Amino acid sequence: MIFELGGLLIIAVFVGIPVVLAFGSMAVAVLSAPRNRHLRVRRRYVVGGLFASFGGVYMMAFGAWAAREESRYGIIEWARIMLATLAGAGLLLLGLGPFASWLLEILGRYAERLPLPVRLAARDLAGRRVATAPAITMTMMTTALGVALTIIAVGVTAQSEAAYSPLARPGTLLVGHFSAEHADSVRTAIQRELPGVPITQSEVPSHPAGEFRHFGVVAENVEPPDESVYPNEVIGDETLLRYLTGDQSTPYDEGAAVVITTADVKVDTVKIHYDVTGNDDPLTSKTIPAIVARTVDPHMQTIFVPAEVLRNIGYRTEPDELIVDPSLRRISADEQERLDSRLGDVSDTYVERGFQPSTGWQVVVAAALLAALSGAMAAGGGKATRPRLDRVLRRAGDGSAATVRWFGACRAGLSAACGTVLGAVAGCPIGLLLIWPWTASTSWDSLPRVSFETPWPAIAAMVVGLPVLAAALGGLLTREQAGSGLSAKSTAKSL
Repeated sequence: MIFELGGLLIIAVFVGIPVVLAFGSMAVAVLSAPRNRHLRVRRRYVVGGLFASFGGVYMMAFGAWAAREESRYGIIEWARIMLATLAGAGLLLLGLGPFASWLLEILGRYAERLPLPVRLAARDLAGRRVATAPAITMTMMTTALGVALTIIAVGVTAQSEAAYSPLARPGTLLVGHFSAEHADSVRTAIQRELPGVPITQSEVPSHPAGEFRHFGVVAENVEPPDESVYPNEVIGDETLLRYLTGDQSTPYDEGAAVVITTADVKVDTVKIHYDVTGNDDPLTSKTIPAIVARTVDPHMQTIFVPAEVLRNIGYRTEPDELIVDPSLRRISADEQERLDSRLGDVSDTYVERGFQPSTGWQVVVAAALLAALSGAMAAGGGKATRPRLDRVLRRAGDGSAATVRWFGACRAGLSAACGTVLGAVAGCPIGLLLIWPWTASTSWDSLPRVSFETPWPAIAAMVVGLPVLAAALGGLLTREQAGSGLSAKSTAKSL
């Protein structure tokens, strides 16, 4: 219970700090927005936000620099780096809070030569910044989340794919994690679900529960010395050997080991070190002849030992995994699902289908972009705002509702554009810098990093697509309002 509470507290700290800082940008956006539409944003907010953003980028850059090494990081060291980088991301978003109001001010001031619906939309958004600035800031935050997560996910996927090590040859069905007494029932279940399918098995030395009996194999006199001859072994019969090599004509001798490799080496013997008694006696050694066989899959490199060799030195063996060779039969996803249902909790099934990238992040990105769209619609949606503005629109458009809808489309599109541009400005450095501590190794295996490809087309699609979608929705959802007969020219001048 204490450990669970400690883990929740750590997660709360890691998530809470950047979230609190990021949502603080909405409060800053409200504070920096002038109440009077004719006033400008106080420069101290803009300057202060600029310094805060630079500070956030500096913290993230420091975290990326600290995590740049291709080596293993201790969990505490990694946590410090990650926390500093996340805090920097939150500080960057906090500093951009005043820029929503400032950007609206710039749009309203320099919209003179734009078409009438666009000009009025810009002035309408700039004229009520207390309401529109925080909504646009929400669009900025969620867009930044979507952009940053897309960059990180693409990089992590590339890193995971480079580090992926298959458990079997492509298309192989593995059924394992069953007890010795269930081995026959598991085999029967496979035969019933997949009638006529050849089944092979890998084996392990059996021993009483709670007792360990050592067994190991080492290749001797490898010429030339090559690291691809691994000191690990698999135990089975000739069908297992031919599955490992992917060649049904591989020669089999129940008294000889087979060094399966992709290297051009020569091996004549292997030495077996074993302890049949389990009494911590000195290990016994036995040398047996060996041959070399090539494999079609470099991940299958190992030393094959016939099960008969173990039985001759006093071991009993038991099934470890049941295997369906993909050269003889490919298992579909539906067949695997039916077999899973038949076996229940007795054993686990696995079909090697190669690296399968995670897609859960896409749901989070979609939710973030939906929230960004909602923020843009909140800033630019609703009624045609002021009756005076509606009258100008009606007169300018000769009473046509199309002008009102164009105004609604421009207002929603401009608000979305402001938020997505700021979001991309924040999300790109967050993603490009956060990916370094995110992919830092905290396990015993230190794998070199692959190059991180930035998904610029996807980012461009977000930045361009959100305003276009918001404009389309704004035009569809804008409703006409009845206006009264003020002079279009005089009212337009007043705006």
